[in-house]
Amino acid sequence: MIKLLVADNHPITRKGLEVLFSASPNIKVVGSVNDGEAILDFVKKNPVDVILTEADFPKLNGLTVLRYLKNDFPDIKTIILSAQPEEVYAINAIKAGAAGFINKSENVITISEAVTKVYDGGIHLSNDLTQQLAFGTRVNKGGNFYKKLSTRESEVLKLLTIGRKNKEISKELDINEKTVSTYKARLMRKLKVTNLVDLVNQAKLSQQV
Repeated sequence: MIKLLVADNHPITRKGLEVLFSASPNIKVVGSVNDGEAILDFVKKNPVDVILTEADFPKLNGLTVLRYLKNDFPDIKTIILSAQPEEVYAINAIKAGAAGFINKSENVITISEAVTKVYDGGIHLSNDLTQQLAFGTRVNKGGNFYKKLSTRESEVLKLLTIGRKNKEISKELDINEKTVSTYKARLMRKLKVTNLVDLVNQAKLSQQV
């Protein structure tokens, strides 16, 4: 029986996933939590095989949680379940340690199959993205831009776009404020902007292209 931890900051989503897997013969939901800190607290105290988690949390964003899990709990497989565009975030999620990425619009069969696949050691991405990676085809302008960012740059940019200040980013990513400023400067160069407002706006446009 696969021990699954569900993590999402929306109670309805968590409940829906619990109901979904309640009928599964090989997957058991052993816990349901609402933020990144709670994920880490749970896995320290309970056996977990796979985590199905949202990426956007008010406490510890998904990419940061992935890094902790990769270092401290390497046997636990993690799948990001997100409404964000796959071509923008999936690659950096895999780089950070995820074993899969599923868009929230996917059907229940796909989600269940993904959990089983990563538990068995595989990686789950959509067929479209898998082919794009395999054959080097163009994702889209936004996807190409995000593929050029390091995992840490993506983390900083993600936090900036949801309004986090340098001090808050520093604390969440466990880096000093000067380093945050350095990443911000790099992002501005890559997006060819000169201020924070334009950086955030340009980043959001890149997601929509």
